Amino acid sequence: MRTLLTRLFIEHWQRKLVSLILAMIIWLVVNHSMTVTKTVHGIAVRVVNLPEAKTIEGMQANGVLNQKLSITLTGIKSTLEDLTGKDLEILLDAEQRTDEWIASISHKNLISLNPEIDLDKALSKVSPVQMIVKPSNLISERIPILVMPPIGEAPKGYQFLDVWPYQLFITINGPEETVKEIKARGPKLTFNLNEISKDELDTLAANHSDGHTDEVSYFVPNCWKKVLLPQLSDTPIAIDDVQANTLRIDFSRQDLLPIGFPIPITLFFPPKFSNTLNPDTYSLATNSFIQKKNGIRQIVSPLYAQGVSRLFLDTVKDMIQIIIIASPKAERETLLWNTQFMYPHELEDRYVAKVMAESGDDLGDLQPHLREDYLRNRFRSYMNRFRLYTPNREKLSLKIELQANTISATPVNL
Repeated sequence: MRTLLTRLFIEHWQRKLVSLILAMIIWLVVNHSMTVTKTVHGIAVRVVNLPEAKTIEGMQANGVLNQKLSITLTGIKSTLEDLTGKDLEILLDAEQRTDEWIASISHKNLISLNPEIDLDKALSKVSPVQMIVKPSNLISERIPILVMPPIGEAPKGYQFLDVWPYQLFITINGPEETVKEIKARGPKLTFNLNEISKDELDTLAANHSDGHTDEVSYFVPNCWKKVLLPQLSDTPIAIDDVQANTLRIDFSRQDLLPIGFPIPITLFFPPKFSNTLNPDTYSLATNSFIQKKNGIRQIVSPLYAQGVSRLFLDTVKDMIQIIIIASPKAERETLLWNTQFMYPHELEDRYVAKVMAESGDDLGDLQPHLREDYLRNRFRSYMNRFRLYTPNREKLSLKIELQANTISATPVNL
């Protein structure tokens, strides 16, 4: 075995070394002189010297189009083997081109983005490719952005209340056709509540200047005030509306707030059932839950509200009632009920006046008419979400049944 290895590697080693070196030289020469044909995909197109007030649909601010091309190249194998679309760029000169034209792309339009690749040496042939280039009028327009309800979950102990303002505007520049399309579609702005921490809201509540911690406004950071419009830019575009400075997400604390006053409860008789169901044939039964005082049936058991403010409760005090909708047993076994606010427009005016009188500078970032709109929307949001709760933090559930000549209402979970 040793003799075989000696004969193979030791004997005449000088000649064997020379042969190995010559073989490597021949391989290098052949490899660098061998030509192949390859189609390279995904090559970016950049347009320069476009006339003023002109642009191209899908063109980014740096002149690169969103359209990419494939080109067939012939050249040195060692270079083309690893060549990708990211190594190349197609450069089109649009000087004095105001109308649509057909660009014939050849070797002269190819630019190497890789400093290690010399296209003049590497390529022997570029198969021509034609591309239709259609300049468009460059316009600037201010378009609305709809601020959508956030996604995600509010931090523990808080409930999403509202987002304000509901609409902003953004100034965009681009091809006339693209701008009109974006405007017609209506860009939207959506926030994620999962990105807001409980510690942030706790800090805001603790620093509330008027001492009311049941409402918290989270002012949206500037990095969120952007919209992605891929037709115009591959990065989000900042919203330039001055009202974006007031952009906020409102939360209410999930603490139970005691109602603190009796709630009247009445019957509503739909006219279509009035032959058998009417105030002369049925009345609301009294019990430990519903008592009659001064001719008014009222709920006297302790109830609570959640997701609203104390100021809201103070405003609507004595203007809330529960209404039971009377229906035959053939229609419903258990009757429906809901909470109703009396004269809601007047209540809304009272609430706005109270908040504006007590808030001081807390709403100083809003113009007077915007302050009022903001507060009116908050009040309506409170009315829409108002629910009655039991002391054990459950939504009040009532079992309401039609009996002989009375309608009985008893709580299920109180």
